[in-house]
Amino acid sequence: MLLANEVLRGKIEVASVDHGLRAESADEVRFVAEICEKLGIGHSSLTIEVAPGNLQAEARRARYDALSHWVISKGLAALATAHHADDQVETLVMRLNRGSGLGGLAGIRPRTVVPGSGVTLMRPLLGWRKAELEALVRASGLKPVRDPSNEDDSFDRVEVRKALADADWIDAEAWSRSAAHLAEALQFVEDQAKEDFAANVLERGEALAYVPRAPSLVVTETVVAIMANLGASITRREAAMMAARLGRGENASMAGILVTAERSANDATWLFRPEPPRRTG
Repeated sequence: MLLANEVLRGKIEVASVDHGLRAESADEVRFVAEICEKLGIGHSSLTIEVAPGNLQAEARRARYDALSHWVISKGLAALATAHHADDQVETLVMRLNRGSGLGGLAGIRPRTVVPGSGVTLMRPLLGWRKAELEALVRASGLKPVRDPSNEDDSFDRVEVRKALADADWIDAEAWSRSAAHLAEALQFVEDQAKEDFAANVLERGEALAYVPRAPSLVVTETVVAIMANLGASITRREAAMMAARLGRGENASMAGILVTAERSANDATWLFRPEPPRRTG
């Protein structure tokens, strides 16, 4: 916020999200609001409810949903967050540990969109270390607020963070550069998938027929796009699993879409169509 205000003075607004998960959160939001008032920055307090389930995942979903609606209501150009190089390293380690593909290993991307909203999401501080940002805040006469959930070992990210704290051989800036290179590779794959979709996906009534001729990474992206075109949202991992089944000549069903594998003399064709309604009674 302080950096953005120096660069874009008079052109930014700030929103603080209160997840309602800690008693201190309301005071922390007021703390930010007071700083904004002193600096002449418009501030909004957003209170959200976090759905049951994976706490961090559901909190993230609710947070971005609230922030994207706020951006649209204010007529702002983009949403910017303060994710930094240490966040990037933690994300890469967690995704490597899960065996993620290219999409996951691209890490936290510097520019993307908030899912389901079209709002541009920017992360301009991925080249900064957390310690550098804390030093900047202290130099401005402010005391950084510490969230106790960042010390809670029940969260996977906290476990990774503590493990990395003692790994002085890790170069966070280098890891961030690697993530940026992988993000460029992912962008290339996504561009190839758009061309693949245009060339090899055809309408058949309410269904979409796809002739998979591209490398597997591109096929996965195209399957994600086909499902989205039919109103279904799936992950790259799910799309890769679906493509593997179809590649073996098996049918697949996911998110209300039935996919059948048909084979001709020269090519395989995957037919995507909404599942028929189930009979009751």
